[in-house]
Amino acid sequence: MAIEITPLPLPPSADASKFTDFGREVKGVNPGSLTPEQFKEIEQLLYKHGALLFRNVDLSPEQQYALTKAFDPASESYGHGNNKTESTKKSILHPDLKTIPRVPQVQLIGNGTVYNHEGLAEAVLKHPSHTTFHKTRVSEEDEARGFTRFYRWHIDAALYDLSPPKVTTLYGIDVPQGPRQRVRYDDGTGDELEVPLGTTAFVDGRTMFNILPPELKSVAVRSKVKYAPHPYVWMAPAHALSTGLGIESEGLEMSLDELPPWEESKIKVLPLLWKNPVTKQLHFQVHPCGVYELLIDPLPEGAKREGPYTLMMQRPAIAPKLVYPHDWREKDLVLFHNRGVLHTVVGAFTKEQVRAFHQCNLAASDDPVGPDAEDVKKWA
Repeated sequence: MAIEITPLPLPPSADASKFTDFGREVKGVNPGSLTPEQFKEIEQLLYKHGALLFRNVDLSPEQQYALTKAFDPASESYGHGNNKTESTKKSILHPDLKTIPRVPQVQLIGNGTVYNHEGLAEAVLKHPSHTTFHKTRVSEEDEARGFTRFYRWHIDAALYDLSPPKVTTLYGIDVPQGPRQRVRYDDGTGDELEVPLGTTAFVDGRTMFNILPPELKSVAVRSKVKYAPHPYVWMAPAHALSTGLGIESEGLEMSLDELPPWEESKIKVLPLLWKNPVTKQLHFQVHPCGVYELLIDPLPEGAKREGPYTLMMQRPAIAPKLVYPHDWREKDLVLFHNRGVLHTVVGAFTKEQVRAFHQCNLAASDDPVGPDAEDVKKWA
């Protein structure tokens, strides 16, 4: 049976004209046992479309790890280092991840208590909520009425020492059903977005770059981001913006001398734009909550462009019409290009709503490639 692809089911809120290339559902192939020829086709599809959905998949942790590793055969450890997140108690990620013992590259994430799961006798899972990380929060009364927020827009990456993973795989095992929720941006725009309970929301990094005005494209193509050492520990005392797109300017981040031991040579300085290995398009790929410093190269000789710039360059791309909120079903497998899209956890569950997913991404064998000289000449 030949591989068949169809567009992802977009919600009414989405502007279909902005999703012509983003996202495909894949049929006619078992992602847990791909032939080399099938994998090459899937690999090309992923880099072209950013996210692939497989429905009704039976997938063991070993198969998920093998599939993820196939995109970068030289990679080996989980994106944050095997068993590292649980051992770093001060990390903001610590409550969210439990390692599958026999396949430490695969993490159990979700909500509630899971028993006798893949070698874990009991795992207490915590679905991240904006109520513990944002400076302000939706009131308890409004939360009871179904209002919520994006938690934290991000790339799956340690952003220190280890290179950002190329691909993340997410596999839904237990998916609780419940009433839909409404995301409030609470940034003065009045923007809201209706989403399924517990959705994972995605935005395309290509769109994030493409919709920028020329003066901000000029800044983006000349910029690098210096991330904080141990950024998830560094950001833990701070508060996020209501959109989940960065840290409030309160000076609450952990001071560098309070962090676990770190080395200057292991700090990540990455391009603001990452080049797609297949399409060669530029994707705006910044984890906004981990940014320590923005480094902007001067304009090339002969360029005369001027204009304002800001890290809020990402905000236009999370407008409701540009967000794909995936409506999870049990046995859904989603692959996404971690160097081409941003994503976020959304919403909140009660303690009684048990949710179990397997997540796998692997620290890459190299860093992302940024704009080349021709890109700078074109956009600066």
